[in-house]
Amino acid sequence: MNHHDVVVVGAGLAGLVTTAELLAAGRRVLLLDAEPPASLGGQAWWSFGGLFLVDSPEQRRLGVRDSAELALADWLGSAGFAADGSDRWGRAWAEGYVDFASGGMRAWLHRLGVRWFPLVQWAERGGYLADGHGNSVPRFHVTWGTGPGVLEPFVRALLDGRRAGRVEVRFRHRVTGLVVTDGRVTGVRGDVLAPDPAPRGAPSGRTGVGTFEVAAPAVVVATGGIGGDHDLVRAAWPADAGPLPARMLSGVPDHVDGSGIAAARDAGAHVAHAGRMWHYPEGIANHTPVWSRHGIRILPGPSSLWLDADGERLPPPLFPGFDSLGALRHVTGRGDDHSWFVLDRTILGAELALSGSEQNPDLTCRSVPQLLQRVLPGAVGPVEEFASRSPEFVTADTPAGLAAGMNALTGTDRVDADRLTRTIAARDAQVATGLGKDAQVVATAMARRYVVDRLIRVAPPHRLLDPAHGPLHAVRLSVLTRKTLGGLATDLEGRVLRPDGEVLPGLWAVGEAAGFGGGGVHGHRALEGTFLGGCLYTGRVTGRALVDVL
Repeated sequence: MNHHDVVVVGAGLAGLVTTAELLAAGRRVLLLDAEPPASLGGQAWWSFGGLFLVDSPEQRRLGVRDSAELALADWLGSAGFAADGSDRWGRAWAEGYVDFASGGMRAWLHRLGVRWFPLVQWAERGGYLADGHGNSVPRFHVTWGTGPGVLEPFVRALLDGRRAGRVEVRFRHRVTGLVVTDGRVTGVRGDVLAPDPAPRGAPSGRTGVGTFEVAAPAVVVATGGIGGDHDLVRAAWPADAGPLPARMLSGVPDHVDGSGIAAARDAGAHVAHAGRMWHYPEGIANHTPVWSRHGIRILPGPSSLWLDADGERLPPPLFPGFDSLGALRHVTGRGDDHSWFVLDRTILGAELALSGSEQNPDLTCRSVPQLLQRVLPGAVGPVEEFASRSPEFVTADTPAGLAAGMNALTGTDRVDADRLTRTIAARDAQVATGLGKDAQVVATAMARRYVVDRLIRVAPPHRLLDPAHGPLHAVRLSVLTRKTLGGLATDLEGRVLRPDGEVLPGLWAVGEAAGFGGGGVHGHRALEGTFLGGCLYTGRVTGRALVDVL
């Protein structure tokens, strides 16, 4: 292929969606990616496949009353957009996304063959006042096939386009800079990397065997965020949130290193809200790591006690599943590198799940027989395997034994056995009343009013110290890097902006590289299911806008 209408840099979900839109309109695309072919699809392949949808048929069948107005109110209450105009584009993208999530998104994906698990999950419950952070209702729709299922139609479009000769894909091409001519981006340059047989997600070599330069009327940056580079993450993390710890886990592969954002910035692009990030405090080290410092996020139900490194409960409403960033800032604000979940065997079996496609083989492989095992007593297979293989899980019959194991794991004596016993007993006394004043006990009881939580996500109320529900478990939780909420500032067509607010001609950005739209569609906090959704939305909007200008 000698002529390219568009160069797309990055073969993750956002880049693939942009490419699919361009191919559907007959445009010719060059897709560049630094990784080997095995990693086509990027981070999205590893995801749980959750999508934030509003007023969907799945919600309505479950009796969930949702609306675009309520979803936007939740989004704005979580985002905390600034009133000084610095969040102008992020808010505009947010309004567009909510409109899409309550209207055309599901129908578009359904036409492409995407389907969803019928039991909608309730993520980021918030727990503050009505106009504060959190989802008022369940909106987390798990894709049948998880992350690979979301990618499938866009990978298929890419392969069809390649067979038709309308798209060229060059793996092991790492873009290191943009070509700027008379103030306009006119191409890209970079290194050709040596072939590498690394499997999907594994670190690949950066040995150069040559250089390249490509010219095109339009360049799209779709390279993701900075979560794989802990030095960049620490440098950007806001000082008022407390320092990020020296020991962290990575929820993204090593190649998520911010290189595309840096190249665009060096060419004159504005990077907005670099200090806004969405990392998780509930990470555990993968017992079979694929990438460096590979961590998995626990998706908890609301019943586990969340304790700090000293064994004290986190303050309300920092309960499992309510406010991830609030809990993270609480941990980092104390200067700690870990916290704890304390639970029992019953809660482990009913409430603990693990994020990611590889940790949910029933959903990823679309296996109904495997899926039906979720309704049986006990934890699902991957959780059982983690509990048995991971050193992060401590098991004991008594609080004193649990405290001893927790201290042995950390090499400290920070968790006092008597205090831990009193903390658990006080919680149990509240549960035993059948009512109670404890905010977490009340919130857990409310969660069970939702049919999905009652059936598969929330354990029946019981005392942790009841031997019938033992043994006790403690899980050490570490900080897990994940999403970049800030990014390249863009207008509503995906055109990248300069620091003065003017368009940088020839350059577009999508997905996490664009802060999922406008340089910060989420503001300060996210509602979950909006990351994959942001890649889909920005890729679709930007791809269609490019069709109109080329």
